[in-house]
Amino acid sequence: MDHALTRSPIDVCSSRGEDAVVLGNLGVVRVLAVNAPGPDVRAREGDLCLLMPFGKLDRFEYAELAYAYDCPHTIGLLAKQTKLSARLLLPLPEGTAHSLNQWAAYGRYFTAWDNWHKAYGCWRTQVPDDDPANHLVFGWGGGVAFAELLLAKRAGFRVAMTAGSDARLAFLREHGITAVDRRRFPDLSLPGRRRRTDPDWHQRRLISVNGFLDVVKELSDGYGVAVFVDNIGEPLYDVTLGALAREGVVTTCGWKAGMRLAHLRGAESIARHFHVNTHVWRLPDSPQILDFMETEGWVAPVGSDVVYDFDRVPELADDYASGAIGSYFPLYRVN
Repeated sequence: MDHALTRSPIDVCSSRGEDAVVLGNLGVVRVLAVNAPGPDVRAREGDLCLLMPFGKLDRFEYAELAYAYDCPHTIGLLAKQTKLSARLLLPLPEGTAHSLNQWAAYGRYFTAWDNWHKAYGCWRTQVPDDDPANHLVFGWGGGVAFAELLLAKRAGFRVAMTAGSDARLAFLREHGITAVDRRRFPDLSLPGRRRRTDPDWHQRRLISVNGFLDVVKELSDGYGVAVFVDNIGEPLYDVTLGALAREGVVTTCGWKAGMRLAHLRGAESIARHFHVNTHVWRLPDSPQILDFMETEGWVAPVGSDVVYDFDRVPELADDYASGAIGSYFPLYRVN
């Protein structure tokens, strides 16, 4: 949504050929009516469902265009009522053990499931036998990275993640993730191109980068990161690659701050680095992911969300853009 509002990296209205777009492709909804029931429709009137954000599918049933984003003629959930294809609704389990607020963060978890399994599968093709306990999975801060690290932890890896506030650091520790204080490295990110010619800045950044890499070495017995979850993009990409172990995997399913990346292809080849890029997930996998979330409790932790009412959605957008939201799971409540 933030990318749509800023019209960068694409202007979704122009790309869709429409003057106005109703966003909102992830959320818990109640079905008021099903107008065209069929064999592929699971939802019934009154059901609470998750919207699967699939606009156009490719031949293997992955999302090619996202519903209520870049797919034309799709209407999202930022409305008090809406119409959508019933085949995209996945009913919640009856008597679910989790709250609707917990389920409303499902987009991060479904995305994390797909990205983690692809990244882990790639890593295992090169490291088929070694115990994951000998290897570190690291993530820059974010809800998807948090969900992936919980899966990595279940698989036996060491896990660590950055955070920039006392509350988030405590949250990570509470869930068994080694918390790395981002504030210790104030000049870690690349600045705008104008500042990159400043020699003083280069020296400060070198100190921050080396300090961060020292932490990674300590956490990984000097080998580096086996799987690095990097959904940030250009500002931290060189640091991500510098932290990666041989036979390591850098994996991404988002591009919060910079889509254009550059690396030395020869160096990446010699180090046998895999680069994994995924988007959304595969539609037929959705019921399996939901079942895992329900039975294993792999959902947004109770109380970890922050909720804005419908008339405060513009405030939510502003707070997200300015980094004023402490939660990894900001939500809006329509009705």
